[in-house]
Amino acid sequence: MRSVIIDGPATIRVDDRPDPVLPGPDGAVVAVSASGICGSDLHFYEGDYPMFEPVALGHEAVGTVVDIGPDVRTVRVGDRVLVSSVAGCGHCAGCATLDPIRCHSGPQIFGAGVLGGAQSELLAVPAADFQLLAVPEGIDDEQALLLTDNLATGWAAAQRADFPAGGTVAVIGLGAVGLCAVRSALFQGAATVLAVDPVPQRRDRAAAMGATPVAPSATAAAMEHSGGRGVDAVIDAVGNDTTMADALTAVRAGGTVSVVGVHDLAPFPFPATMALLRSVTLRMTTAPVQQTWPQLIPLLQAGRLRVDGIFTTELPLDSASDGYRAVAARSGDVVKVLLRT
Repeated sequence: MRSVIIDGPATIRVDDRPDPVLPGPDGAVVAVSASGICGSDLHFYEGDYPMFEPVALGHEAVGTVVDIGPDVRTVRVGDRVLVSSVAGCGHCAGCATLDPIRCHSGPQIFGAGVLGGAQSELLAVPAADFQLLAVPEGIDDEQALLLTDNLATGWAAAQRADFPAGGTVAVIGLGAVGLCAVRSALFQGAATVLAVDPVPQRRDRAAAMGATPVAPSATAAAMEHSGGRGVDAVIDAVGNDTTMADALTAVRAGGTVSVVGVHDLAPFPFPATMALLRSVTLRMTTAPVQQTWPQLIPLLQAGRLRVDGIFTTELPLDSASDGYRAVAARSGDVVKVLLRT
């Protein structure tokens, strides 16, 4: 099978790899029809994470089941399915909450060096009844891919931001997750969402969704729009030292900072005294992907929650290197790339 492989920083190739086999009696093999390049994939591409061997990339996949183990009950061969980006054992008390991060065996992420990469022709999926969902009627490939990670993450980020109805929220970073967080925060009752990003075209995209575009400083915008008090909540969809520090100073006393951006491996110099004296709540979230599906799917089917405009580019799998270069440029033209297998 063909698979997108990274050998080192900015070194992407499409290589032939052995076809995967069933990962146990409760597993499945999916023929991937579409996958997404996620902002967190860039940590490998940009050298933030150490690599000891080539890694098959990707954790967002939609495809067709081509093989299942004898213990699989919820999907059949031939079903069109989406794959949760985060995998759990599916059998423990943690997984019973539908949050794979709470798996007692430890969660795993596709395309991070242990499980296979979703940017491949075939993907082996353990605990298929937990990881896979037959794509419901009326859900297209773009919506399905966003349900595997980015929309679930943006939705959870807004939920955990804990802002009041009619409140003001700042969203830092307007990539795919940030734009999903903008729409989620508005849907969940924010009256004002300040959209913060250094790229004007990305701010324009957020403005078209109903947000208020502001200059790249969340703190300056928060103080301007709140009379110096700070905003009720900040969602950080970038997760580096600069944005996290900005978020902690932009939020009001008693407010919440919800971080879903993936930080690098260096320690963050947390301003503990300032946060303590201002009673700031800091929440770090990896999305409980499966837990969000019962909420998000009916909203997408009914057209109540829209995700158009998140995917901006579609390329064949063999052009993955072009897709990574485009996403890494963080331009206004390319926000998220769909790779068609």
